[in-house]
Amino acid sequence: MLKLVRTPDGRKLAVESRGHPLGRPVFLLHGTPGSRHGPAPRSTVLYRMGVRLITFDRPGYGDSDRRPGRRVVHAAEDVAAIADALGIGEFAVVGRSGGAPHALSCAARLPGRTARAVALVPLAPRDADGLDWFDGMTEDNVRAYTIAAGGPEAVTAAFELRAEEIRADPRATVTAMHGMVPEPDREVLTDAAIRALLVRNFAEGLRCSADGWVDDVLALSSPWQFRPEDIRTPVLLWHGAQDVFAPAQHTRWLAERIPGAHLEVPPDAAHFGALAVFTRALRWAVR
Repeated sequence: MLKLVRTPDGRKLAVESRGHPLGRPVFLLHGTPGSRHGPAPRSTVLYRMGVRLITFDRPGYGDSDRRPGRRVVHAAEDVAAIADALGIGEFAVVGRSGGAPHALSCAARLPGRTARAVALVPLAPRDADGLDWFDGMTEDNVRAYTIAAGGPEAVTAAFELRAEEIRADPRATVTAMHGMVPEPDREVLTDAAIRALLVRNFAEGLRCSADGWVDDVLALSSPWQFRPEDIRTPVLLWHGAQDVFAPAQHTRWLAERIPGAHLEVPPDAAHFGALAVFTRALRWAVR
C-alpha cells in the first residue's frame, strides 16, 4: 500500500512496504532510472523469509517530490525520515545499480541504525582515485555521464527526450536491451516476469518527468560527500564480471576501501545477474 511520508524539509516521498508486516525491515534502493516498483522478490517469498521490504521513489521519480541539488549522501536522510515515520529503529539496506551508492550512504551516515548493507552492481565515486571510471562501460552510459559534465541544463535536455520515448513505449526500451547486453544478461531478460517488472519500474519512475533520472546522473557524477573508508557497517558487494553498465572494477575498487567488505564477482554473470541473487542478498542482510 502506498504511503506518503513527509521529510523534515517538507518534501513528499512515495513509500511502499511488502512482505511480513512484523518482519526484519530492509530498505531497497532502486536503480537508475527506477521507482519503488523495481524488481524484487514476491511478497509471498518475503513473508516466508520474515522480511519487511520497504521501497520508495527517490526524489524526482514517480510520486516523490524533487530535491534540487541532491547528492548521493542525501539518501541517508530520506531513509532515516521514512524509518522514523514507520516507527523503525534498526534496519538493513540493499541497493542495486544506481541505488547501490545510495545504500552505502546509509552505512556511512547512519551507522547506529544500518545493521547491514548490500551493494549490487554498484558504481564507484566519479572521483575514485586510480580508477579508469569509463573503462568497459557501454557507450550509452559513457555518453550519459559525459553529458553530466555540462551541468544540469545539458543533462535535462538530453534526458527529457529519452524519458518521453520510454513513457511512450517502456516495453520497447526493455526489448532493446537485448542488443546492448552480454549473453548472461540476455538469459535473464528472457524471463517474461522480469521484463514485466522492468517495464513497470521504468514507466512509474518516469511517469511525471525525467527529474529523478537527471538528478541521479548528476549525483552519481559528483562527489558522494562520504568516504567508503569510513564505513563500519558489514557490507556485501556483488558484481557480475561481465557487466557493461557498471563495470565490475568499480566494485573491486570499493572492496579495497570498505573495511571488512565481503566481495563476490562471479565470472559468468553480468548486470542483471543481480536480480538472480536478490533473495540470497536479502538473507545475508537480515542475518
